[in-house]
Amino acid sequence: MTPFSAAAILTAAGFALAACEPALPKGVDADRLEAAVSGAIGDPNTCVLIGRPGSGQIVWRYNTHLTCGRGLPVCDKPGGRTVGDLLKTVAADGRPRATSCGIPGDVSRGVGWAAGPVPGRQLVYAAVMEGPRALPGRIMSEEIEGAFKDAGL
Repeated sequence: MTPFSAAAILTAAGFALAACEPALPKGVDADRLEAAVSGAIGDPNTCVLIGRPGSGQIVWRYNTHLTCGRGLPVCDKPGGRTVGDLLKTVAADGRPRATSCGIPGDVSRGVGWAAGPVPGRQLVYAAVMEGPRALPGRIMSEEIEGAFKDAGL
């Protein structure tokens, strides 16, 4: 195989994979949504995922895979989870959630969780904030849902 044909195959595979990726609904601008979420709850330690009900397949992410992949205290029971775990849970049952707590061993930091259906859409969301300025889960829910509305979601 020549280098040209290998590059062509890899490029075609990349386009094929990109075409299969889920996306936000038509008419929803990802940049506008990012700006709205950033203005509402943006922080380096914040992650928001939007996914499909049932499967939890992610259609949009605010922040990095590293930030979104961190395990943090659940708050309403012992143990930890990632925001992706919470998205799968809310995708399965459709129930809203809003919890918050302090970080064990570091009373200066907290964690807030918010999740539920995206109002007016066949989508669900899950979000987490961690740090000294983490919002309570209920406030996060209100702020995120307002940002979704502001962005046309």
